Amino acid sequence: MSTLTDGADTARREQLPSRKARPRTGLREGRAAWVLALPFVLLFLVFTVWPVLQSLFMSVTDTRAQDLRTPLAVDFVGLENYARALTDENFLRAARNTAYFVVVGVPLTLTLALAAAVALDRGITRFRSAFRLGFYTPVVTSIVAVAVVWQFLLQREFGLINTVLGWVGITGPNWLGDPDWSMPALIMMAAWRNFGTGMIIFLAGLQAVPWALHEAAAIDGANAWQRFRHITLPLMKPTILFVSVTTMIGYLQFFEEPFVMTNGGPLDSTVSMSLYTYRQFGFGNYAYAASLSYLIFVVVALVTALQFRALREKG
Repeated sequence: MSTLTDGADTARREQLPSRKARPRTGLREGRAAWVLALPFVLLFLVFTVWPVLQSLFMSVTDTRAQDLRTPLAVDFVGLENYARALTDENFLRAARNTAYFVVVGVPLTLTLALAAAVALDRGITRFRSAFRLGFYTPVVTSIVAVAVVWQFLLQREFGLINTVLGWVGITGPNWLGDPDWSMPALIMMAAWRNFGTGMIIFLAGLQAVPWALHEAAAIDGANAWQRFRHITLPLMKPTILFVSVTTMIGYLQFFEEPFVMTNGGPLDSTVSMSLYTYRQFGFGNYAYAASLSYLIFVVVALVTALQFRALREKG
């Protein structure tokens, strides 16, 4: 009996790799992993890390378009470009326009997305897939196509929106030609175009809420609004945080809407921080534009941190 046991132990030890073989195997696997990851690492370093470092260096110099032939002849100016940005009235106006776009656009987009998700989750039972496709289609549609359609909708004389308003006795404004209405027009378009993404994510979050909790609350006498407020919303807080952060980041960098539809007008009422930065690159003010880019990055980081602090789950 002991002979059979000893033989089995010997065979098991022979099958197991030795201690010396394990580090060698791990080392070979590590080398193989680095070989496979090397193309991505090189591309990341060359096309992401290096340009970021170069733009950071450029932001503390006086580099202009004519300096590209002699990049080593530029002067170091420190934080002068950043100080100039904080006193540039045009950039400050662009910052106010961006804040207006974000403060109004983000809650509107989240509200539309959540309302559509709730309707698809509980209210709409027939043709649900068709509604999902219809709500999400603007997200994957080219911004140029969306802008052309909305320019027709927002025409002062024959636009569909003003025509519908005229049916009820309201004279529609000059949406894209009036400084007071141009930004609301862009916000409407942006909310319509982007709420589909939040709707899909909210719908996934709603379907993860246990229905048994709603049934128990209904038995205790809670109505639909009370169940939504005290059960659905608290359980949806991580989902709301994710959608809020991603939407906020996108809206802080909004560029396509004013660039395609209004070119920042009328009277610079729709110039965003990103559009203003793009114009500075076009003017050849490379160092100043680089500093503006980093200011936008700082704003995005601060706002994101505040959102995480406000919406994160209490431990």
